[in-house]
Amino acid sequence: MQTSILRRKTRTAVVGNVKIGSQFPVSIQSMTNTKTADVEATVAQLRRFEEAGCEIIRITVNDGAAADGFAKIVKQTKLPVVADIHFDYKMALAAIRAGAAKIRINPGNIGTFERVKEIIEAAKAAGIAIRAGVNSGSLQKDLLEKYGRPTPEALAESALRYAEMMDGLNFTNLVLSIKSTDVVSTIAACEILSSKTDIPQHVGITESGTVKTGAIKSAAGLGAILSRGIGDTVRVSLSGDPVEEVGVAREILKSLGLRGGPVLIACPTCGRTQIDLPKLAETVEKRLKRYKENISVAVMGCVVNGPGEAKEADVGVAGGAGVGLLFVKGKAVKKVGEDKIIDELFLLADKVLRERK
Repeated sequence: MQTSILRRKTRTAVVGNVKIGSQFPVSIQSMTNTKTADVEATVAQLRRFEEAGCEIIRITVNDGAAADGFAKIVKQTKLPVVADIHFDYKMALAAIRAGAAKIRINPGNIGTFERVKEIIEAAKAAGIAIRAGVNSGSLQKDLLEKYGRPTPEALAESALRYAEMMDGLNFTNLVLSIKSTDVVSTIAACEILSSKTDIPQHVGITESGTVKTGAIKSAAGLGAILSRGIGDTVRVSLSGDPVEEVGVAREILKSLGLRGGPVLIACPTCGRTQIDLPKLAETVEKRLKRYKENISVAVMGCVVNGPGEAKEADVGVAGGAGVGLLFVKGKAVKKVGEDKIIDELFLLADKVLRERK
């Protein structure tokens, strides 16, 4: 039984049909990388996001053509759509009219207070959420002068300023986010912010890198933040196919017990291994994606690391020379030839799931 993380208590924000806050599961977000004016390409990518299990999607609205495309796109997806706005407050207003479920702004680059206020009032009238985002590259000048650089304290103070401004305008459907490319600074900033407000937090490591290195960096940062009970919605930012972000985010959440679903347990190879373990593990992992239920499947290289070390797994296999020893909850049940391991393993998995019902 996996130990669960005690999440820090936050209020609730509502984004379309998704509720964000400590009383609800940590939601997974991503962002399209198509041109928003290209409605067909964007909608096609949204279909892939839906299939991957994305729960909130962000789309840039950076000019008039994008705003026109955005209005058509929101009608063609099941996902709550967040309009990503920078600099031009008119784009935020256009997105709100078009049916955005949330507006993402950095109030510091919108311009005057009156323009920010106009966005907030429009969002309030439409009953939609706002995410006020702060990152290390767009900190206010006075805070840079005060702290000398984008320290965690500076980032948290910036976010709290925006929260105070929203509160002064009686706007409560709010999510805050603090992001940096530096993992340690982001962790510290999120901790400071969480200690000073109960507003839900969107967490992530910005500009983390390629699919491989970015996934590692995001896992390190998000793992530390989420394990502290902080974070109500996440995005893994990768330089690659953005749909990949969803799978990485889901695995991070599953590893912390914050999400259910199938889990693969696989040992590393060593000199005792007498079976093609990497190929076997990859095949099992791919087939596991068909499952939505909570089930753990172990793929072990030999009897030394077999049923004993993987006894908490629902089902598993320990490889031998051309054979596999199948086990359920650590108890050996059957020995099969290598060519039958996959089919027999998943017959056992299906049986375990049936017996649970």
